[in-house]
Amino acid sequence: MSGSKFVYVTYIRTTPEKLWYALTTPEIIKQYRFGMSVESEWKVGSTWRMYADGSLMDSGEILESVPQKRLVMSWLCEWKPEFKAEGNSRCVYEIEPTGASAKLTLTHSIERPDSKFIGAVSEGWPMVISNLKSLLETGDVALVYHRRHREINHGKGEHKKTRLKQSLGLTKCWSEWSPALRSRLT
Repeated sequence: MSGSKFVYVTYIRTTPEKLWYALTTPEIIKQYRFGMSVESEWKVGSTWRMYADGSLMDSGEILESVPQKRLVMSWLCEWKPEFKAEGNSRCVYEIEPTGASAKLTLTHSIERPDSKFIGAVSEGWPMVISNLKSLLETGDVALVYHRRHREINHGKGEHKKTRLKQSLGLTKCWSEWSPALRSRLT
């Protein structure tokens, strides 16, 4: 049986130590994950939970934790019954030093063919990782989402608020986006 998998690779002008810190520090995670808060001890066997505006969104267990190298988590989508019914997925962060940068490989997978959950996260992860990269390299995130106003703006200092589609520079209109992504951003 084949499963579903999303892989994203990026190079970030930072050290593996700083990247690990950003991946495991709640105050920093909140900055690049659009205000979502995460709770965990980041040790093998400990649980992790992610919240948006106080509501549990995702949860799981830390399966492997090798500081500055590898973090493996089980992942259960808590907010949408259709995704939760697919069961636990697996999220792996792999960090490799590459000169003055760190290579980050994110793999999110599930032992289920044609997973709708993996389809949904494959649209969300690029925004999250882009924010992480921008935050570590410039001190500012690339995309800022305001849940109350349902808008995304580019970085701080830009006051003009634009539609989500225009802010992200995407060719798809809002109605063509997956319902999962639209739900997460509204």
